[in-house]
Amino acid sequence: MFAITGVTGQVGGAAARALLDAGHAVRAVLRDESKAEQWAKRGAEVAIASFEDADALTAAFRGTAGVFVMVAPNFAPQPGYPNAHAAATALKEALTKARPARVAALSSIGGQRESGLGLITQVHILETALADLSIPTAILRPAWFMENSLWDIAPARDTGVMPSFLQPLERAYPMIATADIGRVIAGTLTQSWQGRRVIEIEGPQRYTQHEIAALLGGVLGRSVKAQAVPRDQWEALFQAQGTAWPAPRIEMIDGFNSGWIEFEDGVNERVIGATGYEAVLAELVGR
Repeated sequence: MFAITGVTGQVGGAAARALLDAGHAVRAVLRDESKAEQWAKRGAEVAIASFEDADALTAAFRGTAGVFVMVAPNFAPQPGYPNAHAAATALKEALTKARPARVAALSSIGGQRESGLGLITQVHILETALADLSIPTAILRPAWFMENSLWDIAPARDTGVMPSFLQPLERAYPMIATADIGRVIAGTLTQSWQGRRVIEIEGPQRYTQHEIAALLGGVLGRSVKAQAVPRDQWEALFQAQGTAWPAPRIEMIDGFNSGWIEFEDGVNERVIGATGYEAVLAELVGR
């Protein structure tokens, strides 16, 4: 039995589906009971627990061969990231009490950094909380999600322009499909190891913003070009989108653009996914 948190999201859902497709027993850990039926129909056992409820998480994790944990993504966190700290504390307490055979935890490229991470600080908090966990632990650090292109589809379709915050447009950035992250999580949980390991995950190639715009244009059937969004406009744009405190988002993008947020080459395990960007774009456009 493998317990998977975050199953209603992209990564947790992909991990749970990969395990079920491979014939493994899955305990889907959800906060919202109204979403339980779809997982029960897939053959999963369902446990209801929020990321802040250590007792419910303990019950969900107990008796398992492996657990996948993550902190709920928060794109508009409060200063000091109190939600991430609360979730990390609850998850560590639950894992310590439940004692699953192994743990896989979702972090991010750059998760080893202690500063300059912006939104990625939230997963660094989880990495730190689990650092001394006396259970075999795998820290998963995926690249930039290809699915982030969902927000580019409407402007590209309507105007032929893909606004780009990743700059310069000519730089090739590591990207990964969430389905590939899910497959890595599933494969990792079915392995045996001792101690702590770090697994970096990226796609079959790195992409420039120009290349992504061309692929998106091909899927949309029109010409699309990438256009850099001026740095001095970011704060006002993010605030207009409803982000009251845009500093973490800006700091994260700055970290990618400066090269501060990167993999630790030659230090950790590296897994290369199989899904190309065009396949992800086609799925996003077809939604």
